[in-house]
Amino acid sequence: MTALRPERESGTSYGEQSYEDAGVLGEQELWMPPPDEETVALRIADIPGYVGGSISASDASSATGATGTPAGGRAARRKAAKRRGGRHGGGARPSVEEPAEESAAESSSAPLSRVEARRQARARKPGAAVLASRAIGEVFITTGVLMLLFVTYQLWWTNVRAHAQAGKEASTLQNEWATGKGAPGEFEPGQGFALLHIPKLDVVVPIAEGVSNKKVLDRGMVGHYSEGALKTAMPSAKTGNFGLAGHRNTHGEPFRYINRLSKGDEIVVETQDDYFVYKVASSLPVTSPSNTSVLNPVPPQSGFTGPGRYITLTTCTPEFTSKYRLIVWGKMVEERPRSKGKPDALVQ
Repeated sequence: MTALRPERESGTSYGEQSYEDAGVLGEQELWMPPPDEETVALRIADIPGYVGGSISASDASSATGATGTPAGGRAARRKAAKRRGGRHGGGARPSVEEPAEESAAESSSAPLSRVEARRQARARKPGAAVLASRAIGEVFITTGVLMLLFVTYQLWWTNVRAHAQAGKEASTLQNEWATGKGAPGEFEPGQGFALLHIPKLDVVVPIAEGVSNKKVLDRGMVGHYSEGALKTAMPSAKTGNFGLAGHRNTHGEPFRYINRLSKGDEIVVETQDDYFVYKVASSLPVTSPSNTSVLNPVPPQSGFTGPGRYITLTTCTPEFTSKYRLIVWGKMVEERPRSKGKPDALVQ
């Protein structure tokens, strides 16, 4: 191997000669700059056959085989690359999946036959079970929405509408009484004639003639039993039982909380000329709807022992059903003309 020398034999200093002229391959010596005395210099690796700055053809071919890069010119490298199967020696391996993908692409782009198109259309069409399940689901959803709307109507909208109608009727009554247009005596079915006050429950509601749902109860008013076998006395009668009915739920629900009334609580009936004050005497939590004896002049289960001036409130129970009836009885304790002002029960 040629050693590194500080200068050429010709005596030329290495600092005066360019790097391109530093060494010549062949039979001349390879000239390199002197090594750095303070650092370790790079060295040329020992290559077999490199003698006196030249490499034999046989050693060059062996060196080329070791490194994988042909030592010849461009034509030699091309021939070597062709022998290895590629330009860069990679030898690209044929892909197995490419023909399948190409055939699939060609088949997808090719137009379908009429039979094949019908077969694929039938395959995409949902079956009878799927259609049936969809129809049943839509029925359930529609039914649920309708039920929700019905419940909203019953529990909310009927109260809103009934309160508005009852409030209008109460205002009409008070205006008639103030102007003297009201005429005491017989009243037509559905006609309002008095106001019911239950101070403990904060209830003020018109009383109308009859217990018709359409004409009276569903309009948020309280109805007076005044027809047929269920006819009861008026508050102004010297003796008798003034029977009233009202909704416990929906349509204004004026009697919703009468189950909270206890003995001694006051009930006031206001008419054009008088205030009639009653005090709760007893109640019947549950009874049959056919038990009309609760409206008798002297109700047998009320605790009253003889004729008197009584009031009876009737409504449905339990809440949101009409299976049974809830009854509350009261006894008149004061009759007060309107000219003397409101009774104490309404002043508090």
